[in-house]
Amino acid sequence: MASPAGLRPALPPAIPGAAAVTACAAMAVSYVAVLYAPTVILRFPPPTSLRSFLHRRFACAAVASTASALATAALLRVWSLSNFADMLAVFGIRKDHLLQAVVIPLLLTSLVYAGSFINRLWLLASMRGGDGDEVGIGCTQRLVLWIQTALDDVMVWRNYVVAPFTEELVFRACMIPLLLCGGFKMSTIIFFSPVFFSLAHLNHLFELQQQGCNFVRSLLIVGVQLGYTVIFGWYAAFLFIRTGNLLSPIIAHIFCNMMGLPVFSSPRTKGVASVASLAGSICFFWLLFPVTSPELYNTRLDQCRCWHGFCNWK
Repeated sequence: MASPAGLRPALPPAIPGAAAVTACAAMAVSYVAVLYAPTVILRFPPPTSLRSFLHRRFACAAVASTASALATAALLRVWSLSNFADMLAVFGIRKDHLLQAVVIPLLLTSLVYAGSFINRLWLLASMRGGDGDEVGIGCTQRLVLWIQTALDDVMVWRNYVVAPFTEELVFRACMIPLLLCGGFKMSTIIFFSPVFFSLAHLNHLFELQQQGCNFVRSLLIVGVQLGYTVIFGWYAAFLFIRTGNLLSPIIAHIFCNMMGLPVFSSPRTKGVASVASLAGSICFFWLLFPVTSPELYNTRLDQCRCWHGFCNWK
């Protein structure tokens, strides 16, 4: 494969920057708005359980993601590409370099959670009760139980499948090629595109208030969520641009959802978690550019400022 998008610079036309930004804003709004379409527009009765509520939202997210992908394909005229694999590769959907795209971002992201790992291991050791074998058996039993219940747990599907795949498809695979084709610099896209991602979480403010949470508390909760989504959005956009593979931000998204907020300090570990967190963070930033070098994820790179040929489309 020649490049992540498998493209030659002269194929699809570039689009105006204003059109790219407008399209991204429309995708962000529609991704949230469609979640309320069943009850507000279609007048469906309210869901009677959490499972039916989330199943309805899964369907809405699939519709929004498909619409965004089709809109991106139309704006970039990807059907002018002769090879279907090249069309998919515009969105970072590729079958080459899969091992690198999964393992390296996963290991890189885990460095930020060094303090969290120490905290959990410390907690596990404190529960040992003097018999290491019992701990091993307990861990194994818990893992088996988690696997057994996961497939039937609608929240597992929400947090580890639907949200990572649909959000990364819309907010990275659709928006970033549009912005690259719109002439924006990579650094601008990395720091600017997460704004759309964060705005798509503002509906949580409305939902928290519906659940009886007061406005100030709801604002604080959503404020923390927005800050976290902005930081993660920077990282996810960076991964997508550097690797050209959609799997990289998806894997990072799933892992971060599993781990939650990183632990930077924990009284129970007597400072060990803090040291581990600091060391992990230093290693993360030290390795960030070397292990995401585009050469590791692509057989050949287009000779252009974005490496993937988007910025040269005319």
